[in-house]
Amino acid sequence: MRLPRTRRTAIARTAVGAPPEPRVRRTRSPRRTRRTALTAVALASVAVLAAAALPAQASGPAAKVPAQANGRAEHGPLRSHAVAAYDFGHPDPADPAKERDLGRSRTPLTLINGGAAMRVADEAYPGSSPALQVRQQNPATAGNDDWKAGTWNESGVGSLGAFNSAKAATVMGWFKMTGDNPTLNSNTANPTDRYGAIGLAGVLSGTSDGHAVRALLELIQVNGELKLVALGRRLDSGASQTFAASADWQKVLPRGEWVHLAATFDFRDGTMALYRDGKPLDGFYVTPGDPWELTTTPAPHRASPTDPRGIKIGGSFPQNTRENNACDCRMDDLLFLDREVTAGQVGAEYRRMTRGH
Repeated sequence: MRLPRTRRTAIARTAVGAPPEPRVRRTRSPRRTRRTALTAVALASVAVLAAAALPAQASGPAAKVPAQANGRAEHGPLRSHAVAAYDFGHPDPADPAKERDLGRSRTPLTLINGGAAMRVADEAYPGSSPALQVRQQNPATAGNDDWKAGTWNESGVGSLGAFNSAKAATVMGWFKMTGDNPTLNSNTANPTDRYGAIGLAGVLSGTSDGHAVRALLELIQVNGELKLVALGRRLDSGASQTFAASADWQKVLPRGEWVHLAATFDFRDGTMALYRDGKPLDGFYVTPGDPWELTTTPAPHRASPTDPRGIKIGGSFPQNTRENNACDCRMDDLLFLDREVTAGQVGAEYRRMTRGH
């Protein structure tokens, strides 16, 4: 019987005392290797899809507020949808007198007259420091050295173009009265005269001189009494409408206490609203008739088709030509949106920042 060649070779090597050939490990064919790789990819894809389908773990009341890279509290969808958003913890590396915009427009904000010194350590809510300090410097002297913030361009600020023909707007943020408000009127000879308004934050109109606005959160005189208001102007050439909170302004904004405020403006139907700490404020419309000209102009109704000339914070005239309606106060996490935020969204934003859920 003839032996197979491999066995004959082994016998021959044994006969002459040669060491056996090393055992050669068989390798997989390219086709089998490819099949294995494809199988692994398919299994990994199934795992990813399965993980994405699982519901996110809910955070309970005791859960800590998650921190961002800069140590500030995590924010919800309103910041990501904001045209402009400022938390005063993101100075421009090239110029600390400017604050970077965390909203989608990337519109830088100038800290006017005080620069980086206007950022102060003060938590509006857990994890929120620093804040912005605005105030008068020389109230007895006519001038334009008040600390305020804003941006201005006579031709319109193109990055704020989302407010061009906007259907609605919202201005919201944290505010804290830190001094004697309203402040002394530095534009009159009377040393005891005070401004009739306290500037908070707003978006200017498309033809603004630095004072006129499209959407503003402010305190102004209403029937001889200072009130927290939402003040809006739909048409650059038209009149403004004011929605005033019924409550005493000093109860709404007590000195030394951080308060979250929001003002909403719907240019389509003329409705406005105010919120304090996530809850609606009772109020009333100040101007009778139809100041937004909704009944005399064709629908759909929108704001004027012009880019705003800027943003003003803590007073008027962000081009720094005049001091007006200065506020001795602090602010944080200001959001400017090109839509009307609902009551539920305002409440959710407040709870998210204060409770972490």
